[in-house]
Amino acid sequence: MSQIVSQVDLTNCDKEPIHLLGAIQPIGFLLAASNDWIIARASANVAEFIGHDHADLIGRPLADIFPASLIHDLRNRITALRGPDAVERLFHCSIVKGAPAFDISLHMSFGQIVIEAQPSEGPAGDTTSMVTSMVARLDNTPDITALYREAARQVRGYLGYDRVMIYKFDRGGSGEVVGEAVRGGIGTFKGLRYPASDIPVQARALYKRNLLRVISDVNAEAIPVTPERDEDGRPLDLSMSVLRSVSPIHIEYLKNMGVGASLSISIVVEGELWGLIACHHYSAFCPPLQKRSVAQLFTQMFSLQLESRERQAAIQYEARARDISDQLLSAVASDETLLKDPDWLADILTHAIPADGVGVWLNGNYAFSGVTPPTEAFRRIIRALNGMAAGKIFATDHIASIVPGADEYASQAAGLLAIPISRSPRDYVVLFRSELVKSVRWAGDPHKPVEYGPNGPRLTPRESFEEWKELVQGRSEPFTVPQLRVAETLRATLIEVVLRLADEAAAERHQASARQEVLIAELNHRVRNILGVIRGLIRQSQPEEPGVKEFVKVVDGRIHALARAHNQITDDHWGPAPLEALIAAEAAAFANRPSSIRAHGPAVLLNPAAYSTLALVLHELVTNSIKYGSLSTPNGEVQIEWHRSNARDLVLTWEDVKGPPVKPPTRKGFGTTIVERSVPYDLGGAAKATYNPDGAKFEFVIPARHVVDAKNSAGPKLNLWGKTHDNRGLHKKLPPPGVLIDKTLLLVEDSLIIALDVEDIAAQLGAREVQTYATVQGALDAIDREKPSVAVLDINLGDANSFPVADRLAELGVPFFFASGYGEQARMPADHRARKVVQKPYTVENLARAFATLFGADDR
Repeated sequence: MSQIVSQVDLTNCDKEPIHLLGAIQPIGFLLAASNDWIIARASANVAEFIGHDHADLIGRPLADIFPASLIHDLRNRITALRGPDAVERLFHCSIVKGAPAFDISLHMSFGQIVIEAQPSEGPAGDTTSMVTSMVARLDNTPDITALYREAARQVRGYLGYDRVMIYKFDRGGSGEVVGEAVRGGIGTFKGLRYPASDIPVQARALYKRNLLRVISDVNAEAIPVTPERDEDGRPLDLSMSVLRSVSPIHIEYLKNMGVGASLSISIVVEGELWGLIACHHYSAFCPPLQKRSVAQLFTQMFSLQLESRERQAAIQYEARARDISDQLLSAVASDETLLKDPDWLADILTHAIPADGVGVWLNGNYAFSGVTPPTEAFRRIIRALNGMAAGKIFATDHIASIVPGADEYASQAAGLLAIPISRSPRDYVVLFRSELVKSVRWAGDPHKPVEYGPNGPRLTPRESFEEWKELVQGRSEPFTVPQLRVAETLRATLIEVVLRLADEAAAERHQASARQEVLIAELNHRVRNILGVIRGLIRQSQPEEPGVKEFVKVVDGRIHALARAHNQITDDHWGPAPLEALIAAEAAAFANRPSSIRAHGPAVLLNPAAYSTLALVLHELVTNSIKYGSLSTPNGEVQIEWHRSNARDLVLTWEDVKGPPVKPPTRKGFGTTIVERSVPYDLGGAAKATYNPDGAKFEFVIPARHVVDAKNSAGPKLNLWGKTHDNRGLHKKLPPPGVLIDKTLLLVEDSLIIALDVEDIAAQLGAREVQTYATVQGALDAIDREKPSVAVLDINLGDANSFPVADRLAELGVPFFFASGYGEQARMPADHRARKVVQKPYTVENLARAFATLFGADDR
């Protein structure tokens, strides 16, 4: 139905009678058949053509009209049809014995066979030799202009039209007559341009499908197809018909030009409508179907020639451009300063793409060579380019279309080709072309507005085709498609150059940073695993004696204090870490105690060595206070204060208040040694212990070389560990020990000692069963045998990771969380980035909270 739709769109008028849309020219007849029965026909005088009264045709079998031999030939041709737009032809066919022969064209339309016939002018001649001779003349043309002219000459000489034109479309849709052969005395159209509105978009779509269209007489009355619609209510689709009538708008258009007959053959290059071979005659005229078919074949050969020559020219041009691109890359590789030399850059680029000047914009700096716009105008142009699609070249022959006021400097720069040379749209090499003042010859005023016809909103054909000259100003020579392709090649080269320079400048920085990240992550992972193994060994090796159990508990706490400090240091990329975070971590580790730790002092950072040392000191102080000091009583408090001395050393004091009476220790254990000697010995500072009856007081001096001021000058007074509130959100009551009651736990962990430790913790939390596996496959097999209640997955399993197990658990809806020694550096896939990650080493506290979070039992 596309022909009907096309015609309706062309006329844009629902009032147009249907017989004008589904009609043929009176130069032959048309039959539509289904299952060998005639269902529609169109003819001026059927009896004249085939000796039958037209009223008797519809509903009769084809065998009553055509001889058996012709039906046989028609069926063979139908078999040869390929594709919805295929057309087959037979020449000099006998339909009625003793009557003139016919040339027949046939195609398929919605499952129906459409047969069209015109009187033949004789048997087919040697068409092969004819086409070969015509094409040979094309082969001998020296250039593209001569090719246009020769093609027009060949078609006119063969078909006999008064005027034959090679009509080429441009990117904007308007067309230009680029070649012509014409009868003497009627003037020339060569060089004239026609606005895009002369051939609407829907008409061009039809031109791509049906390559040959003929109008034998603009004054002839169209013959409607009978019946107008089939049994399904559809008109006959005549899109591929050779006899079909055309829009009355087009007929009126030709009459306004004084044309009596016309023929057009589509020129299709690389699958797109390149243009037309347009033939005009100034009286009624219709070459026989056989000659039209030969002209169509010749046009297809011409299209191939045209495509081949254009492609060859583009290949040669782009090869030269690639050579220039290679030269650019090679030159800059040996001398990177060349990229900042606009004169050198302009010289090499304009050898590939002709331009009058070049502007370079790099990191906000600019440079010019040749004829370019003023500096401020260049800035406005760059801003306009930044608002367009990133990473794509942009070309225009009219800068004023994107930058208001650009007409003021059009004599210097009217058109541009912008080549982005960075990942983001901020750096450019811009080629400028100066204004090209030219006179364009139009076939009528192209700016004349569309008029409304007598039937309402429909196109009205142009009435005037007098030559209309337009002086085009403010525009440059347009950049061609091959030049744009070359610009893409140059863009890739320039980006490679810029990125190479940028990468070389930043390579050491990035490599050092990357190495540091990897080393820190690996160190963190290894240290955590080592600490976990040590804790596991201690736990698994302890006998049942109460004294040994207490010793194990003390050592375990010290190891975990080191682990917390190590985690903070590695989170800050092995750089200085905040003192407040260290105090908060120790407070959080004993958050189930109903007492308070209050801290106050300026925001300061400690380097890694001081951070680890102070972590052990604070851990011992907290542990001793819980056992013997103020934190052992309901109302006791610890006050921690720090400040910077005049020498910029850090002075930190710890004081127990409201606690039980305190006496100096009678013996010095390892904990006391850590408190009194670690800071002096490891950091070169000082430590002083005072045991007052109302509470112990400790003072530490950490040398300035270990201390860095944080960005905020002072930290607020915080109740880090209190009964009623927790300003840092650190107060967390441990979940009940039975968080895993009646649950089976799947543990994926590649260290046996650590796995045994987790099994013991899970038993404390009430787990019914713990299944431990060190490999992904082992864990997957276990899941397939029995779905666990919950799972803990160590991310890193030697040379593998546990993500496949996580995917399987997610499919089954099993709750789980990850564990890692990499801390915040652990890299998670997108599907699991929201999952909780417990940092090693494992403790009862961090596992209990993690399980409670999974089951919604975390009491916070």
